[in-house]
Amino acid sequence: MFRRMLCSVLVHQKKKLFLIALTVALGVSLATAMLNVMFDVGDKVNQELKAYGANLNIVPRGSSVISEMYQLDNNDKGQAVQYIKQDELVKIKMIFWAYNIVDFAPFLTTQATFHDNPITVVGTWFNKHLNIPTGDQVDTGMLAMKSWWTIDGKPMTDDNLQGVMVGETVAKQWNLKLGDTIDIISMQNNKKLTLTVNNIFHSGGVEDAQIYVSLPVAQDLANKKGLVERVEVSALTTPENELARKAAQDPNSLSRTEWDTWYCTAYISSIAYQLEELMPDVRVKAIMQVAESEGAILQKTQLLMLLLTILSLICSALAISNLVTANVIERSTEIGLLKALGATNTAVAMLILTEILIIALLGGFFGYFIGLGFAQIIGHTVFGSFVQPKMIIVPLVLIMVSLITLLGSLPALRIMMFLRPTDVLHGR
Repeated sequence: MFRRMLCSVLVHQKKKLFLIALTVALGVSLATAMLNVMFDVGDKVNQELKAYGANLNIVPRGSSVISEMYQLDNNDKGQAVQYIKQDELVKIKMIFWAYNIVDFAPFLTTQATFHDNPITVVGTWFNKHLNIPTGDQVDTGMLAMKSWWTIDGKPMTDDNLQGVMVGETVAKQWNLKLGDTIDIISMQNNKKLTLTVNNIFHSGGVEDAQIYVSLPVAQDLANKKGLVERVEVSALTTPENELARKAAQDPNSLSRTEWDTWYCTAYISSIAYQLEELMPDVRVKAIMQVAESEGAILQKTQLLMLLLTILSLICSALAISNLVTANVIERSTEIGLLKALGATNTAVAMLILTEILIIALLGGFFGYFIGLGFAQIIGHTVFGSFVQPKMIIVPLVLIMVSLITLLGSLPALRIMMFLRPTDVLHGR
């Protein structure tokens, strides 16, 4: 009997039930889109911020200790400069969070003269192909990390030992153009080198007064074969919290549970710790301005997504409330007759809730897939990339549909409970 009555309602109340399904679908689609983007936005925001530089700086442990002890800047003259072995750099991609290391580039600075004037020569990887002992292969280098630089000319390559990237300030001072040749003389060994201007770049910083060459060229000029001064690392990280800040101060103060949580989470402090584990002769410093900006932007973005999800569900619940209430009032004679024949309030409520829930689930099903489409539109429009659907959204959608259906039906159920058969059947 219950099934026959349910089927009858679904057949004869098509228009109103369609409006309820449409309302649920719209609410669920927006909520699904926001939740998928919210769960995926961490990597997207991090990827966007990676375009603005490294968030980790690797320096030799000895020189780092001296800098901190005497409050010296890394560029201070007279400081005992120490070096990192170039062969050690592949270990950067061998830590637990290796796949979170987006790019890294080593740097070696040496001094030379150009037209009898001192000039800073920086050696680096431009786009280096590395074979990792784990079997992976990666392409990494400065060009990917300094993507905001404006560079004229074809991209510099690491096998170009006669090319040079010239800073805008240097180019203007000496009226240099692409294809010109320059002669520089090393201050370390008086070696003369003729280089061809491959690029002229604008960074907006002190780099504009420098020239960049392939790392082997700088190592040769500085007599530091196989050595680098520092390494800039760009890593995808999780925003810092109390646990991460506690670990950054003293990892040994963590309990075993806290340690496991911290070590297995991509905090900037845990990535730095793991790098120092594999490379004991270095000190890894977090560039906190970048890391904290990532965390603040990410939290605000996720909060915005969550608020939009909640607001969409509230609007859906209010719309369902109006539609179900109108439906109950329209069917008041039918409900009064059911009560007169002995149906309890609970039985009638179950009938109404069941039919609304079936329609809501149907609307939620279509709304979920519409929401996935909205998520991709947001991903490509805002972040220029694909938003990975999260399976955890499926049970959340079921919970959302049930919740907004129940909350939206409460006013109508209250009206139904106070309907008296005598009043309804007599037209009062």
